[in-house]
Parts: sequence; C-alpha cells; structure tokens
Amino acid sequence: MSAFTLSAFTAGISAVLLAASLSLQPLPVYAAGKKQPVTTDSVSAKLIVGWVEKGRILPEHTAVKIKVDSGALTSSMHAVNIRNFTRKGKAWVSYQVPVRDADSGEKVVLEFERPVARRVLVRGAGGEDRRPVVKMSMCIGDRVYEEEFSLRDRGDMTYPVLLGRRTIEHIGLIDVSRTFLLPLNCSDSVEQDERERQKRLREDETLVDDTQINQPEQVEEEHEE
Repeated sequence: MSAFTLSAFTAGISAVLLAASLSLQPLPVYAAGKKQPVTTDSVSAKLIVGWVEKGRILPEHTAVKIKVDSGALTSSMHAVNIRNFTRKGKAWVSYQVPVRDADSGEKVVLEFERPVARRVLVRGAGGEDRRPVVKMSMCIGDRVYEEEFSLRDRGDMTYPVLLGRRTIEHIGLIDVSRTFLLPLNCSDSVEQDERERQKRLREDETLVDDTQINQPEQVEEEHEE
C-alpha cells in the first residue's frame, strides 16, 4: 500500500471514529425562551406524574380521578347547575361537581362558589362552547396547586377533572405509560386554609382579581385524547 493510500485510509478511519463518538453524546433539550441548552440530566429534577392521578379539590376531602392530557391548554372540571351571579360588583359563579370518591367509590356532590377569572370559547371535535374559567386549588401528591379550570358538563367523560398544558407546565412531566404515581399526602390544614381564603374572597371584593373578565373572549382548542 502506497504512503498516499495509507494516509487516506487512516484519515477515513479517524473520521468514522469521530462521528461515532459524537453520536454517543446526549442531545441537548432546549428550554423554552432560553438560548442555552439544558441537558437531559435536568429531567431527573422534574416531578413525574402518570396520565391518571388522584387529587383533592380543596377545601373538600374527596379524592377524585384526574386525567393529565396535553391535548387541552386550560384545565377543565366537571360542573353542573352553573349559575352566574354578582357579588359586591364582581362576577361570580356557583356550580356543583358530582363525582365518585376515588377511594370509597361513594357518589358525592361537591358545591362551590368562585369568582369568574375570565371566559373562554373552546373548540373541539364535538363543536364549540363558551365556558367560565375559575381558579381552584388542588392537592396532587404532597403539593397544592392553584390553577385555572374551565367549567363544563363532563358527564360523558370518564374523568371529572382534566389537567391541561398550563397546569402540566407547573407540575412537571407525564409518564404516559403509568398511572397513580403520586400518593395523596397533603395535610388536613390545607383544607382549612382554603376555606378561610374563600371566606376572605367573599367578604372583601378587593381581593378578587377580575382584570381579565372584560378582555376579549379567548379562543382555545381542546382535543382530549
């Protein structure tokens, strides 16, 4: 083999080895809005939830099944007998949430009153409907999340509560192959704290955030999977 041929052969081998070594390096995952890559090692710091979890709609103690679904932007909650009313000049809504206790299997009807945060027009495979959006506190795992939920009759759905992308972003990542990864472990004190907070909202209208209520109606797509 000539010196020229041997040199070309050696260079070719080096190129193959370099390409192979590069292919073994972990690909970076880019965080939204950031220029610097975040390596896949950061995934281990995220809270992992199953595609179905248990949660408590505070201040109630009833455990309900929750579907974690990236097909919706805003979270959604089953609600019937929705009634709009005004309290001290602010838009409020009362509603009932009929659910089956995920632990006992007992059917219960939860009753709520909440200020209306905004209104949304939701479009999906079944058409479109207008919904009020309220802020609700939920215990998931050992943490409490205050999130926006659009209210609609989900009686034809398996799960009374659906967590959309806005809420998922606050919680962590979904393992779509597993369910019930997070045992409910919020203390009873969070229920009392939520009761007292709702009492203050009813008594002091300045605590009600209605900055979005008069904004143009938002349109969202919902494709529940």
